[in-house]
Amino acid sequence: MISANRLLSGALGLLFLAGAAHAQMLSGEALVKALRQGGYVIVMRHASSPREVPDRQTANPDNTKPERQLDEVGRTTAAAMGKALRGLKIPIGEVFTSPTYRALETVRLEQWPNPKATPELGDNGQSMSGGTQAQAAWLRKTVTQFPSGTNTVVVTHFPNLTGAFPKEAAGVEDGEALIFGPDGSGGAKVVARVRIGDWPKM
Repeated sequence: MISANRLLSGALGLLFLAGAAHAQMLSGEALVKALRQGGYVIVMRHASSPREVPDRQTANPDNTKPERQLDEVGRTTAAAMGKALRGLKIPIGEVFTSPTYRALETVRLEQWPNPKATPELGDNGQSMSGGTQAQAAWLRKTVTQFPSGTNTVVVTHFPNLTGAFPKEAAGVEDGEALIFGPDGSGGAKVVARVRIGDWPKM
C-alpha cells in the first residue's frame, strides 16, 4: 500500500515539473515554428545608437534636426534582422514605432511596411531619462493584443521597456526583443528574449 507521504511527494513532484514546463522559454526552432503561426507581440529596443547627437557633418542627410541615429553596428544588425525574419517566413503585421529618428531608422532598415509612429513609444525628447506611467500602461496593454496569423512588432526605448516590464526587461540591450504570448489568463507573458544578432542564426 502506498503511503500518504509517498503520494504527497509524487504530487508535489508533478506540480514542480508542470511549473518548470510552464516557465520554459521558447528558443531556436521551437520559437521560429511558433512565430510562423502568428499571434505574438515582438517588443524590441531600437538598434545600436551612440548616445551623442551627430553634428551637421556626420548626420544622415535625412536626419535634419538632427537626432541620435544608428551607428554601423545598428544599421547592419537591423537590416540583418529584417532579412532573417523574411527568410524564416515569420509573418509581420502591424508595426508600431517610437517617432524618434533612431527607431524609425531601425524599422526602415528592417524593411517592415507601413510602420505607425506612436507617441506613447517615444523618448519625450529626453533620450535615456525615462518614460511616463501612461507610456508604461500603454505598452503593457499593447502586449496583450495578440494578432491572428501575424505578429505585431513594437520598437521603443530602454526606459519605456523597463518602466513597463521592470523584471522582464532588465539589462535589455540595443536591438534586443522581448516576445510576448498569451499567459492563459487573458494576459501576456514573455515566451522568448532574443538579441538582435541572434535572428540570422536561427
